[in-house]
Amino acid sequence: MIPVSFDYVAPTTVDDAVRELAAAGEDGKVLAGGQSLLPVLRMRLAAPAKVIDLGRVPELHGVREDGNDVVIGAMTTHYEVQRDPLVREHLSLIALATETVADPQVRHRGTFGGSLCHADPAGDLLAPALALDAVMTVAGPSGRRSIPAAEFFVDYFTTAMAEDELLVEVRMPKFTGWHAHYEKFSVSAQAWSVVSVGVAVRVSGVTIAEARIGLTNMAATPVRAMAVEEALVGQPAFAHNITAAAAHAAENTSPTTDGDADGEFRSHLARVLTGRAVTAAIG
Repeated sequence: MIPVSFDYVAPTTVDDAVRELAAAGEDGKVLAGGQSLLPVLRMRLAAPAKVIDLGRVPELHGVREDGNDVVIGAMTTHYEVQRDPLVREHLSLIALATETVADPQVRHRGTFGGSLCHADPAGDLLAPALALDAVMTVAGPSGRRSIPAAEFFVDYFTTAMAEDELLVEVRMPKFTGWHAHYEKFSVSAQAWSVVSVGVAVRVSGVTIAEARIGLTNMAATPVRAMAVEEALVGQPAFAHNITAAAAHAAENTSPTTDGDADGEFRSHLARVLTGRAVTAAIG
């Protein structure tokens, strides 16, 4: 199907992009990698009067080091993120989760920021970003502001950004030396997660000193498995301790029932995959 006609602009600065978005109002749509927007345009599920393409804004691209943080530009592609040496060294959970996103073609076009802004609870990058205390920098007509991941994801396909704001970059503290693993269950290759678990742990000797665990598709937004984290910290990294901690994975979640799985099965998967992910992370 052919989309309805619209005006197309390709600003070269963040300020220009913000002005274009504000001027378009509710009739404007931001184009990042296009993996979410283009299909709905073709099916005429969206009919914007103006599309603002962010691909020519240099500030939105790339990965950089800023003191104790790693900063990922919103328009950095999945392919670039998963291969970036800073990400692989300091944010290995992000690199591992990004490797599971769709297929190589999508990873070459889709963007890190676009995936977060789409806010699909089955998206692979939301839970790892939440677990690693990501902070989103957004820009709007009133300037820039920072939104922690715990406040950024509001509901299904909904973020805390205003309609006239756009994501500029994502900042995460370094987790250098931490062990990480991303365990994903899907019904077919390259499909959305039925449930996934992202784990980052710091081990001191044989003891788990710190743990960060994020759950994908266990609620309308990504979820931190806080009960599992608390049960792991201070425990020797033995199988029975990991199993006991993983039993808490579904606590304070609200998994949905759909064509792929019901809520009860998702809760079962969360417990099983959490145990596997922690075990694999520790090695």
